[in-house]
Amino acid sequence: MNIIIIILLVLAGFVTLLLTIALFMRKEHYVKRSIVINVPLQKAFDFLRLLKNQEAFNKWAKADEDRVVTHKGTDGTIGYIYAWSGNKNVGEGEKEIKNIIEGKRIETEIRFVKPMRISASVIMETEPVSPEQTKVSLVNSGLLKFPMNIVIPFFEKNFAKDMDVSLGTLKEILER
Repeated sequence: MNIIIIILLVLAGFVTLLLTIALFMRKEHYVKRSIVINVPLQKAFDFLRLLKNQEAFNKWAKADEDRVVTHKGTDGTIGYIYAWSGNKNVGEGEKEIKNIIEGKRIETEIRFVKPMRISASVIMETEPVSPEQTKVSLVNSGLLKFPMNIVIPFFEKNFAKDMDVSLGTLKEILER
């Protein structure tokens, strides 16, 4: 019986320690990744502004080929909503185009319903490097409330890797 009590006390102490750490951690997350693609800026921008094109390069959009996708509005315009419902790897949510600065950036909001309710800002930026090269940047930022903020360092590290995979795939597609 004493061993069970000791195990429970150690577990309670560990949970208390994690919650205490989370109290003092930042609650905002921010990840930005970039790649140079050998295409003119307008070609890159025109491809990125259509959220349906993310099916071809976004690692998470490709994680469940059988997910159900719905659309509201006109793709590539402010107010367009791309929604999905899939397996446990992709969950359920939607992405809405909030603002477009022609040739420079597409600002979206991503709202997850499953596996947990959370939202974030996702920005795709294009910047000319030369007439035939474009720097494409993906930015993901948002707020993770206590106690979920404890995962921010792990989230940022893993999400950066996923964004690099997506950008690499985007480069392959656009340079074909």
